[in-house]
Amino acid sequence: MKVTYQTRNGRLNVQLEGDSQRDIFGEIAKFQEVFEEDACAKCGSENIKFVVRNVDDNFYYELRCADCGARLSFGSHKKGGGLFPRRKDSEGNWLPDRGWVKWNPKTEKNE
Repeated sequence: MKVTYQTRNGRLNVQLEGDSQRDIFGEIAKFQEVFEEDACAKCGSENIKFVVRNVDDNFYYELRCADCGARLSFGSHKKGGGLFPRRKDSEGNWLPDRGWVKWNPKTEKNE
């Protein structure tokens, strides 16, 4: 079974496949978790872009706000290689602003 899915903002269309409704539901859920973020949670701007950085052969995936510079980082699943938004800190606590952080040069910390 194939379905065509369009993001809420209409920016992306994707064709997803699965053998059952459960499979399709799971594919849509995985897609939405990464690609349905349509505005910066720091400033509300819809001017966000996909960024992939390569540092010493390590790839870092993030959404970046072109207006305020905030970013939402993504982690990679060890199995399957899929991405997920990092909405918790290293201690497992939920981050404010749905995980969107902005570097503050005065404190030298992400806020």
